[in-house]
Amino acid sequence: MADPTKRNDENGRESTSSGDADLSARLKSLDARIEKASAQHGEIQESRTRSSSDASAMGQAFRLSAEFVSGVIAGGIIGYIVDRLFATSPWGLVVCIILGFCAGMLNLLRAAGLAKPARYEQRQKAPKDDN
Repeated sequence: MADPTKRNDENGRESTSSGDADLSARLKSLDARIEKASAQHGEIQESRTRSSSDASAMGQAFRLSAEFVSGVIAGGIIGYIVDRLFATSPWGLVVCIILGFCAGMLNLLRAAGLAKPARYEQRQKAPKDDN
């Protein structure tokens, strides 16, 4: 009975080991080319992701710094106005800058998602029954 694991060529003869060696060499060459192409594709994808994440991180850094600085500047301006109106020379400015610092930190935490956002909902009172 014939061995089913052995291959025969077109003429019914058993294939030679040189044909198997040639096939193995071609398969190894194909594997090497596939690995090289996938490595290059991975590097391209990684560089695209890295550049977009760098731009996103830079934008978020500018946004967060603007949130903080705007609170401190607004506090300073309000403090200066309070000092001029009520003649409380350094105290209005000092107190309002501290309040602006706190407001800037709160805005910073909200923008970063570490604190709950402010709510602007108007809560309506439920109508009371007179009965």
